[in-house]
Amino acid sequence: MTEKSFFAGFGGQGIVSLGQIWVYCAMQEGKNVTFFPFYGAEKRGGIARAGVVVSDEEIASPLVTKPDSALVMNSDSLPLCEEILKENGLLVVNSSLVKENPHRTNLKMVKLEATGIAEGIGNVRFANMVALGAMAKLTGAFSLGHIEEILRKFFSPDKHHFIPMNVQAIESGYKAVENI
Repeated sequence: MTEKSFFAGFGGQGIVSLGQIWVYCAMQEGKNVTFFPFYGAEKRGGIARAGVVVSDEEIASPLVTKPDSALVMNSDSLPLCEEILKENGLLVVNSSLVKENPHRTNLKMVKLEATGIAEGIGNVRFANMVALGAMAKLTGAFSLGHIEEILRKFFSPDKHHFIPMNVQAIESGYKAVENI
């Protein structure tokens, strides 16, 4: 199994953190991973992207040029993700912020109200964790059995009080796409 995923949004949406947690989850299961983040010079509002490969085999290249799946967290990211996604690939769109549809028809699109679900949990900043849960379910790249342990290692101790809401967001994203 090899899953090549591409996450895209704007700075402040937690794209890079999502990618890091994604690889930690897969590493916990003994899988090979690569993580290649990219973000603009701006801290908030600039572009943020991450290419991630999770595999049972050795990984030849960390670059994700034809992803199996792509996550679009904002409208500006849709054209790029649509362009690079492989034929019949999975396109997960944060429909809370992305109102337009892709032009391509040879892909599987899933609309996820990531920002709306996060607002319901208490903070839009959890939208990336909602997306993580949905993408984990839809791709099958790894299980979420160790997510709380991973979050404890990922976040500094002064942020541990946010872990229950992060877990709730991940579980909410997973459940939002359970029947797809």
